[in-house]
Amino acid sequence: MKKLILVAIMLLSITTALQAQSIRFGIKGGANFANQYGDDFPDVSKEGITSYHAGLVSEIKLFDSFAIQPELLYSTQGATYKNAVDEFKNELGYLSIPVLAKFYLSESLSLEVGPQASFLLSERNDFDVENAKTFEFAVAGGLGLNITKNLFIQARYGLGLTEVSKEADIKNSTFQLSAGIMF
Repeated sequence: MKKLILVAIMLLSITTALQAQSIRFGIKGGANFANQYGDDFPDVSKEGITSYHAGLVSEIKLFDSFAIQPELLYSTQGATYKNAVDEFKNELGYLSIPVLAKFYLSESLSLEVGPQASFLLSERNDFDVENAKTFEFAVAGGLGLNITKNLFIQARYGLGLTEVSKEADIKNSTFQLSAGIMF
């Protein structure tokens, strides 16, 4: 009998929580300030590139101060490498899937943190070598600000944890500035 009452209470709690949650969908886009870190090649300097990201975003609000925010983004990342003679640009296009825990610090300000999986879609470089790995794992964190009920801006940093090259210990790092609209 105790087990039956406990199960009933748990089902009631889950049902109440599911009814209280809301799901919203939207679109976002913005600028990437990307670079790569890791092995520094002798006599080669490295500079970041400015690129873009765009895609879909959703917010699954579980509590007043907590939500889960999965996204589906196209994001370009990479760096420019220079030696005494040449300059080489390495630009990688990813389908990125961040799943962020979103902690509301106030009604409009949120802290966002979580993992990000990225799948390589394109590799464009100034040399005839395609040596990027097809999967990248990263952690992302940042802040979001709801300007209105539907409009938002975000600032986020993504730190790659896996190597992007088959031949060198190089990882992506990206600072993103985004704007979007929720429907």
